[in-house]
Amino acid sequence: MKTLIINAHPDYRNEEHYSIMFQKEFMKKFNEGFSSEDLTVLNLYEIEIPRIEEGQLLSIWNKEAANELLSNEEEQLKKVSEMLLSQFKEHQRIVLITPLHNFNVTSRMKDYIDNILIARETFKYTETGSVGLMTEDYRLLVIQASGSIYTKEDRYKDLDISTLYLKGIFQEIMGFKSVEILRIEGTAVLAKDVIVSDNLKKLDLMMNSFYA
Repeated sequence: MKTLIINAHPDYRNEEHYSIMFQKEFMKKFNEGFSSEDLTVLNLYEIEIPRIEEGQLLSIWNKEAANELLSNEEEQLKKVSEMLLSQFKEHQRIVLITPLHNFNVTSRMKDYIDNILIARETFKYTETGSVGLMTEDYRLLVIQASGSIYTKEDRYKDLDISTLYLKGIFQEIMGFKSVEILRIEGTAVLAKDVIVSDNLKKLDLMMNSFYA
């Protein structure tokens, strides 16, 4: 079973970030039970992700709809987009490593989703609404770090848009079997040893069910 780690942190080389720390912990635990050949790491801020704008995906889609030739640059962008989609579909286990940026996913993660949320590829339209096509036991594990705590009954609880967005896209629209979220919360207010020890235990449990 192939696993794809999507690192959506702009500062993905900095191991001081909690999400990066826990990516390393995930990989350590993965390598204890699985072959490293079944693990792929994609750093979104290491490559150019095609975007929905003029001169990129928007132009490509409009030209294809009009049966017009693409420029060389557009052909290259199309190949990158197709590669991202193909890679995504080849991995039944997806692990998203991300900080919480302004209550949502990072901008590059949104660009990535625009390349994989494709009609007739990962979902389809029907007369009664969209239907997910990623139904062959695809699962998502989100490892998300945030400075504040979003699970208390206070004003922050409803501001964590990212979890609602990711569950909606991956589970409700694309048809993933499950979306589990490891919230590494309070990195700006809690002691590091408490954050690490508590969440390592949660990671163990989540990985057991993730690969069940």
